[in-house]
Amino acid sequence: MTAALESTTPDLPSRTPIGPGTRMWDETGLVTFSLTAGSAFLLQTMEPTISAVVDAHSTFRTDPMGRALRSISSVMMWVYGGEEALAEADRLRTMHATLNTTDAAGVKHKALASGPWAWVLHTGTFAFTENARYFARRPLTYAEKEEYYRETVQLMRNFSVAPKEIPENFADFEKFFADYVDNHLEATGTARDYLRVIQSVAPPKQLPRALAPLWRAAVAPVGKLQYFVTVGTTPEPARRKLGLSWSEADERKLQAVGWMIARLVPLLPERVRYFPIAYEARRLERDRVRLRKMIDLRPL
Repeated sequence: MTAALESTTPDLPSRTPIGPGTRMWDETGLVTFSLTAGSAFLLQTMEPTISAVVDAHSTFRTDPMGRALRSISSVMMWVYGGEEALAEADRLRTMHATLNTTDAAGVKHKALASGPWAWVLHTGTFAFTENARYFARRPLTYAEKEEYYRETVQLMRNFSVAPKEIPENFADFEKFFADYVDNHLEATGTARDYLRVIQSVAPPKQLPRALAPLWRAAVAPVGKLQYFVTVGTTPEPARRKLGLSWSEADERKLQAVGWMIARLVPLLPERVRYFPIAYEARRLERDRVRLRKMIDLRPL
């Protein structure tokens, strides 16, 4: 089992909302976020404590659409919520403080244990770089990855992640991440259930039963794509643990799908290209900048 990081990151920032001008602000709200979010959640459910807590408390099996929408909305708040982003982080910590459980082997698990709590955000860092690798016009340079990681450190501070769980830089993060996947993650039943659920997403609870067949037919292609992208963007050591196959032909297909998406998404109107909270935050920021300009140019 991987030990906690022995060193701490020096000069950690204070809690401050993520704002305009950051890579997170420009890219987290894109609709393509949902594609690589699948591999992030899969990696989370392979962490023993997260797996046990999710297994005991999550509704991802019974209400997958509701669970996904709530998760995406929360992530949008982390980046685009302004001061409310910090309140959202505090709300999640308060909520998870009671989400504890004991597994079948009698091992007690706490949702706010420092390692698992940090791992949720670490998987987001990995998913972001994978998103750029496949679904952007070009992968991130190493300098851009380092720049983004500094923003991630800010996000981890906003979530009160223990300093000992924060690698000092992106190079240290890569080493930590690879070691964690190799030596800590497990092929849990929760992870296998998640892979099953995303292939055939159950209808929302409020949908009339008579419309369920239409729902399943409509979402089948989406589920197939989400499963394919989730498996393809999951690290190979994690795939091996879960017994998931991934061929060179699969990789070429994913790259082709990514190439197409990377060129189609920028053509969409901003209102469609971004999730609603992200779009409104970006629109309001432009309005704020215009107002500031008019105030500065007013006659005196």
